[in-house]
Amino acid sequence: MKLRVGRSGLYVQYIVRFDYDLSDMDQDLELRHLRYFVAVAEELHFGRAAERLHLAQPPLSQQIRRLEEILGYPLFLRTSRAVKLTAAGEVFLERARRTLRNVREDIEEARSVGRGDEGMLRVGFIGSGMLTPLPAMLGRYRLLYPRVQLLLSEAHTSGLGHSLNRGMLDAGFMRDGGAVEGLHLEVLFSEPFVGVLPATHRLAERNVISAADLRDEPFVFFTPTAGTLAYEKTVSLCEEHGYRPRVVQEAPQWLTILRLVGAGLGVSIAPACVRQIAGPEVVCPALRGAKVMSDIELAFREGEDRAVVGAFAAVAQESFRRFAGKRIDIEASRERASRRRASR
Repeated sequence: MKLRVGRSGLYVQYIVRFDYDLSDMDQDLELRHLRYFVAVAEELHFGRAAERLHLAQPPLSQQIRRLEEILGYPLFLRTSRAVKLTAAGEVFLERARRTLRNVREDIEEARSVGRGDEGMLRVGFIGSGMLTPLPAMLGRYRLLYPRVQLLLSEAHTSGLGHSLNRGMLDAGFMRDGGAVEGLHLEVLFSEPFVGVLPATHRLAERNVISAADLRDEPFVFFTPTAGTLAYEKTVSLCEEHGYRPRVVQEAPQWLTILRLVGAGLGVSIAPACVRQIAGPEVVCPALRGAKVMSDIELAFREGEDRAVVGAFAAVAQESFRRFAGKRIDIEASRERASRRRASR
């Protein structure tokens, strides 16, 4: 330390070592040094800076001197009247502020990833899922987690299972996926099966039919490789009446199946959601006595512990649960209205 006389009077200048080992700098320089420096630089008064930092003034002065030793240059000119930044101090102030800001942003980003607020999420879905509450659920998730990069891809249930197990997807919405090794599956939504008939069919005027009524009909069906359990569930509705459907045409998507049925190539059995895309050339009566339901399931790998997947699963569960509650209320209202009409 040396006492010098300048234009503004007596001031103190700390002499620092220029042969300081820079390889040790990263071990000695700490974030608190930067915070202390910024406080003094902004207050230009050690006493006020110490109060702001809730420190005693002597330890603060010691830490600033330590920082100057680490850098190898003085950061402040301390006069008897004021504290001023040196040229090096002015440059370092900008860098220190930037470093502290970047650290805060990095910490917040890490916390966001830990909460599931950020990251990338690859989600697969079956096409018929777009006829269920799934689109609304995805929209809700987007509003709740706008900083997550959501990548969506469509595939059959069997393909979704393979992609999940190979790590190509983080989560998937299957239809009747059943037990898949290595995957956790949770049923989110169940719906009945309906018949799919040409509008010109002999049974087209009925609101309810039996699978037994279709015994001798040609069927338009999806391929078993798209989803084994989904295929077997549908076939089981016919087997309950002593026959397996005679499939004359296969198609990959329900829209294609509906159009082929409407063109008169055959009949089909489908999840009730297909009514939403049925044109005037097709009717979809309910199936009397059907004992199985078609399930939409959320799937992800067993042992999955990433917050972004957990948050996505929570939104899916809540969204489908809300829809189920609304559907029950609507059905109850319809039943009450039907009873009132019957009592008149």
